[in-house]
Amino acid sequence: MASQTRRRAPRRPAPRRSAAPKLWGGAFQAPTARVVETFTTSLPVDRRLYPYDIAGSIAHTRGLVRARILTAHQGTRLVAGLRRVKQELDRDRFRFAPGDEDIHSAIERRLTERLGRLGQMLHTGRSRNDQVILDVRLYLRDEIDAIAKELAALQHTLVTIAQRLFGHLMPGYTHLQRAQPVLISHHLLAYHDMVARDAARLADCRQRVDVCPLGSGALAGAGFPIDRRYVARQLGFATVSTNSIDAVSDRDFIAEFLSAGAILAMHLSRLGEEIVLWTSTEFGFVTLPDAFATGSSMMPQKRNPDVAELLRGKSARVLGNLTTILTLLKGLPFAYNRDLQEDKAPLFDTTDTLRAALELTRALLPQLGWNTETMRAAASDDALLATDLADALVERGLEFRTAHAVVGRLVATALRDGHALRATPPETLRGISRFLDPQLLRRLTPEASVRRRRVIGGTAPAEVRRRLNELDTPRSRARRTRTRGK
Repeated sequence: MASQTRRRAPRRPAPRRSAAPKLWGGAFQAPTARVVETFTTSLPVDRRLYPYDIAGSIAHTRGLVRARILTAHQGTRLVAGLRRVKQELDRDRFRFAPGDEDIHSAIERRLTERLGRLGQMLHTGRSRNDQVILDVRLYLRDEIDAIAKELAALQHTLVTIAQRLFGHLMPGYTHLQRAQPVLISHHLLAYHDMVARDAARLADCRQRVDVCPLGSGALAGAGFPIDRRYVARQLGFATVSTNSIDAVSDRDFIAEFLSAGAILAMHLSRLGEEIVLWTSTEFGFVTLPDAFATGSSMMPQKRNPDVAELLRGKSARVLGNLTTILTLLKGLPFAYNRDLQEDKAPLFDTTDTLRAALELTRALLPQLGWNTETMRAAASDDALLATDLADALVERGLEFRTAHAVVGRLVATALRDGHALRATPPETLRGISRFLDPQLLRRLTPEASVRRRRVIGGTAPAEVRRRLNELDTPRSRARRTRTRGK
């Protein structure tokens, strides 16, 4: 009988472990493929959240102590360890390990290296799902506050320039065609009101950001008696989330911020467009200083408004970020899905872009040279007074539609005969309407035009001055306070 050789099964190689064990790797036998680690890591993006992650972990530690899950001594050691890890990150001495999936796992891994088994207690009653969204809320709350300060500073700049240019005229436009004379100050205060709406939208959004999700766990809530309100107070939150499933999957507040940010970027783009137009030879209303202009590599005479053009251009990124987050969210079921990892890149890009654009705008506006004589000459075009003439005819008893038609015929005649509106011969005026006479036309001036617009919100000097007094500036208030104190 032929002997049979027993074949051994090939030995299974020991699994290759990452330098940093996965927080979730207990049930896994095989290591994560390198291509998967490369594809799924969020560390290059979310590492900037480390101050918030550590602040959240310190608050969570105190919550565990309050719930008697940790002793006071253990809590003290964990807090001290977290602060030392933060110092390493602050000083750029933190060594990230291969396999660190995100900033959250990297910090916990380093804490465990320092404290041993105690570091493994930190994640008790917490999931990365509620941890991540906590960090983002803390981050965005700070960013909204910083942007709000920039908006207030921009408003102050606009008011200051409007005060300086008070009384000077420019043509107002519709359809990019000269329409009626307005005060330059009135035009600038239009941007002030736009920015005020931006600030109000962000303040409203901040209320929905200011909700603490910690304690929601993965989706069902923490399995330990953690006092969520106590933890929220540690982090300065106004309230806590009321549904754990919603808390870990909600990104509405990011979409809302990106929407408000997109409107703000659009406003800055409109301002940039006007600066581009006004600095052109065709307008000549404004002169760019050397420090805020660029030249051409070929044409020596060029003076390009690149920074204003980039205010327009960068708005496209911010608008695109809003589309990104809405598209990301539109098909997701409850609760957490890994797709949500992609929420941070558009958020961070928007906050960075807005803050840079606001800083640039605030620095640029005071440096502009305002060619007020050129603007006054453009506002003196007789055609801009056509509405005032129609209003004057109404005061003489004509219906507005009839007055509009009369002035329209007068304008057409002046254009045909090649003279200014106010230079129309008396006989021509009488031929168009018995209500027209040279004396009426002589009373038409750009100054008279703006003075009659004295309704609330109009361009009349008295109304614009009233508005400037309402807005006032911090510098003016401080000056008045010093005067009263003497």
